[in-house]
Amino acid sequence: VRLVESGGGFVHPGGSLRLSCAASGFTFRWYQVSWYRQAPGKERELVAFISSTGLITNYTDAVKDRFIISRDNDKNTADLQMNNLKSEDTAVYYCRAFDNWGQGTQVTVSS
Repeated sequence: VRLVESGGGFVHPGGSLRLSCAASGFTFRWYQVSWYRQAPGKERELVAFISSTGLITNYTDAVKDRFIISRDNDKNTADLQMNNLKSEDTAVYYCRAFDNWGQGTQVTVSS
């Protein structure tokens, strides 16, 4: 089982980034996918969730109306579109599926 995140980077407040999680080694379409983040000195928190079919999504209040989670079961990928980024969104972002975690991708939002 392997999950590989990509797309992180540095962005100014108000900017956008799109994270992607590439999955392999399991039947991706059977499993829900979640994005988590961990800021320095803080616990890892759930950011967004998408069901196996993609029909159900949910977001933590802090990112509602700014982030969009999606998936492509043909490509075995799950994306997190992040808009109107704020400094408090700075964290390492992790993809989780099938009880496995990716290595994380750093997102830094700063002026």
